[in-house]
Amino acid sequence: MMLARERGQATILLLGVAFGVIAGVMLLAAFGQALGAKGRHQRAADLAAVSAASAMRDAYPRLFEPPYLRPGVPNPRHLERSEYLALARTAAVRAGARNGVRVEAGDVRFDDDALAPMRVNVRVRGDAAFHVSPGEREARSVAVDARATAELTPPSDAGAAFPATASGSGYSGPLAYRQGKPMRPDVALAFDRLANAARADGVALTINSAFRSDAEQARLFAAHPDPKWVARPGTSLHRLGTELDLGPPAAYGWLAANAPRFGFVKRYSWEPWHWGYARNPASASVGFGRRGGDGKATKATASFVPPKYAPMIARAAQRWSVGANLLAAQIYAESGFNPFARSPAGALGIAQFVPGTARAYGLRNPFDPDQAIDAQAHLMHDMLRQFASVPLALAAYNAGPGAVQRCGCVPPYPETRAYVAKILGLLGGAGDLSAAGAGGGLEVRLVE
Repeated sequence: MMLARERGQATILLLGVAFGVIAGVMLLAAFGQALGAKGRHQRAADLAAVSAASAMRDAYPRLFEPPYLRPGVPNPRHLERSEYLALARTAAVRAGARNGVRVEAGDVRFDDDALAPMRVNVRVRGDAAFHVSPGEREARSVAVDARATAELTPPSDAGAAFPATASGSGYSGPLAYRQGKPMRPDVALAFDRLANAARADGVALTINSAFRSDAEQARLFAAHPDPKWVARPGTSLHRLGTELDLGPPAAYGWLAANAPRFGFVKRYSWEPWHWGYARNPASASVGFGRRGGDGKATKATASFVPPKYAPMIARAAQRWSVGANLLAAQIYAESGFNPFARSPAGALGIAQFVPGTARAYGLRNPFDPDQAIDAQAHLMHDMLRQFASVPLALAAYNAGPGAVQRCGCVPPYPETRAYVAKILGLLGGAGDLSAAGAGGGLEVRLVE
């Protein structure tokens, strides 16, 4: 009797254990369903953030296109900030729908109130349904809250140096640089003489474009397919290394009266900024006829520069041979053209100099925009000479040259990478394609 009773108790105990194991397995399966649902929502959030940032990258240069091609004629490529953000939100919502989740437009947010935010945050909220047991009639639910952030960053090859020799065009010789723009060495010397004469007459010349490879011309033509203003790839005179697009518009009259004395010829009657060097026999075969022009209309500085600062930027660009659009984009990123700006780190003025660097560059008053912009151009001239790369020079301006030297790259500091990316984006929008070097676009990176 005792043995039978013990056997019965053991059977009951085994059954209890079995039921417990089954219940545990069912709970684990339910847990797995819930975790799987959260994982799907997180993947969808990641993809939505990346899609939004990709839309921002593609649209970024259009923010800085001028609103009008000429008085009364809207520029179809110009994009307002609200339209830029709407494109990103739409891309996120569509990506969520493609991946089976609902992304609300209000849950797609941007980090700051700048003209062109570089970072987008996406939140996906909802309920994930699951059954604890197959026999359950009503599904249980667990709240899901997934978040993802993506940003625009400098290109991975942002350390590419300015080439010393031209390639991929009608000219394959050495290149000289003036204001960050490549050209034949004899053209550079002729420009020096031209610029010195202009300066003596109170005119500060800026170079908006010079030598362009056929690949660069193809990108320009794809963005502006109007052969009157942008030559087709393989036909642009800029491929010869002899052509300069000069500014500002206030200098057009001076150029018309004086540039021929220095060997420059106005190629097209409708392009007062386009001058080609014609004295060297190697350029004697350059055709002039009534053919399509090249290069879109440009100004000394981009359209987002307040008019009162444009002459200061032009003077500094000429004095230190740094691109005017590069300086303008940098000031926009540094202070938004606020001459009284102060940063939490102690940087001061329109170009955000810390006291030690200001002293090193002879900047007595960082709140004087004329002095500060000249010191900024001097510093950028030194950084460009040291690193031979616009992205690396910008990184050195922001994080210090030591940080750039140690890695030979844009250092992996979020602030520095965002700073370089913002300026490269501004340069792209200003039409300064050569200033960012090879690979001057922006890349999309999932942050978290």
